[in-house]
Amino acid sequence: MILSILVIFLCLAYFAQDIYQLLAKPLLEVLPEGASMIATDVASPFFAPFKLTLVVSIFLSMPFILYQIWSFIAPGLYSNEKRLIAPLLFGSSILFYMGIAFAYFVVFPLAFEFFSNFAPEGVTVATDISSYLDFVLKLFFAFGLAFEIPIAIILMCWTGFTTPQNLRIKRPYVIVGVFIVGMLLTPPDVISQTLLALPMWLLFEVGLIVASFYTKPDEEDDKSEQEYDS
Repeated sequence: MILSILVIFLCLAYFAQDIYQLLAKPLLEVLPEGASMIATDVASPFFAPFKLTLVVSIFLSMPFILYQIWSFIAPGLYSNEKRLIAPLLFGSSILFYMGIAFAYFVVFPLAFEFFSNFAPEGVTVATDISSYLDFVLKLFFAFGLAFEIPIAIILMCWTGFTTPQNLRIKRPYVIVGVFIVGMLLTPPDVISQTLLALPMWLLFEVGLIVASFYTKPDEEDDKSEQEYDS
């Protein structure tokens, strides 16, 4: 897994500046005329792009990392467990990438325009490149993890921790909870909070629909599966 990250990083290192420029595009497009990003630390113009490139390398190698995890745990699973876990590993990668794409294409333009327009009079908006990188990476991880809600619901229902019926009863608490999570995981503005909470709610509903097809595995079935595999 480490080798895969290193190989991708070495391939992308040459384009580190271009990758950072692409990441900064949503902010640069809404900055006031004449404003630009700044670097308050001497080494940040060098380290910030390479830090971003390393994170991108981890993101891109995620399918291979999950495959290695799957290869490690698969021999200890029953046949019915393998049929469930394999699609979940694949689906979790897709959902994580969807969360990142949603943050970049939907949340960033709206949030950055909101911040730029509400700058006090006489204040020049000039964002530090390292602070900007930390900010967007936090949002990437927040939205990427938030989009894993259907996977979490399926696993909870399949293991018998809860049932889709119980989750439907608790829907009002879930709605309040996703807005609280959105408040904690995003910057202190209503736009980012809402844009994270609404997809989480919709993904919760999707998880309920999919989880209704899964039930806790019966112990007798597990024994028969184990004997069959033996």
